This record gives sequence, C-alpha cells and structure tokens, in this order.
Amino acid sequence: MKDHISREEALELLRKYNKEPFHIRHGLTVEGVMRWYTGELGYGDDKDFWGIVGLLHDIDFEKYPQEHCLKAPELLREAGVGEDIIHGVVSHGYDLTVDVKPEHEMEKVLYATDELTGLIGAVALMHPSKSVMDMKVKSVRKKFKNLNFAAGCDREVIQAGAEMMGVELDELFDKTIQAMQSCEAAVDAEMKDLGLEE
Repeated sequence: MKDHISREEALELLRKYNKEPFHIRHGLTVEGVMRWYTGELGYGDDKDFWGIVGLLHDIDFEKYPQEHCLKAPELLREAGVGEDIIHGVVSHGYDLTVDVKPEHEMEKVLYATDELTGLIGAVALMHPSKSVMDMKVKSVRKKFKNLNFAAGCDREVIQAGAEMMGVELDELFDKTIQAMQSCEAAVDAEMKDLGLEE
C-alpha cells in the first residue's frame, strides 16, 4: 500500500476542515492507535499509511456532520489524496452512512477502534489521572455495558469491529488501551505545539 500524501500535508488538511481541539485530538489519537496496531499485526512497513488514514478518517465530520464519510472523498480528492486512503477513510462509516465495507485489515482495525478510542478516552477522564496510562480492561468493560455513559460511542460498531477482526471484546479493549498508552504523551505534546490544549 502506498500513501500519496505526507504526514505534514495530512495534518494541514485535517486542520483545514476541523477547528475544534477535540476533533484534532481524536484524529491524532486514532493515528497513533493505527500506527501501534501495524506493529502488533505485522504491518510495520505500512505504519505511515495506516497512520495517515487514522489521522484523516473524520476529515468531514466537524464541518459536514450530516454527510460524514459522504463528503470525505470530495475533500480528499481535491487535495490529491490516493484512492486507497479514501477507501480506508470512507469504510469506517460502513452500515452507518455508507455501504463501503472494510476489506483490508487496516480498515477493520479503524472500524473497530474509532468509536472505542472515544469510549476509552471518556473513561480516562473519569480517573483522577485523566490518563489512559493506568487504565484497566475491567474499567472499559464496565462503562461499555453502561449505555448512558459516553452514549455517542456506538457499542454495536465496536462489537461488529471486534467480530471483523476476529477477536474477543476484552482483547480489543486491552490492545486498544495499549495502543492509546503508546501515543498519549506524543498526542499531548503535539496538541500543545499546535496551541490547541483543551
């Protein structure tokens, strides 16, 4: 798989359409999670590609929430982004806004972890540390079952994503916690550098 856009260009493109610090942080977090999973799943050579798909996955969400994953191809093509990245971005809206099914393992990981990073992040905010560094699977499992907690994080998508990846929910929770731990400090530092601390 090839990437047709540099990481710097991808971040600039994300920021062109997203101004809310929350959305930038989410993009940076999913980027870091995707990069971590390449090492876990044996796709280390593709970590930049996976990362860029993670960074850009919600490019259209802030400005065009009603056209999420529908507007993205237009925005990405205008910027000269390749079709493989576009397919990866669009497929995370499968069965929600589009009928583009995640096919490549990268797309399945994005589909499974996107909503989950939001849930884990919300659980972290309940901890005194406000960090994922001391996060336990049982904390995530408990909040996953409480549908009133972080209600915007779609449990059915997370469950379907685990099934797509062929893993149990607890394994998906554990690995995604590790992935978020691997990038938390870098995301915090980059948010500070961008002058976007919430």
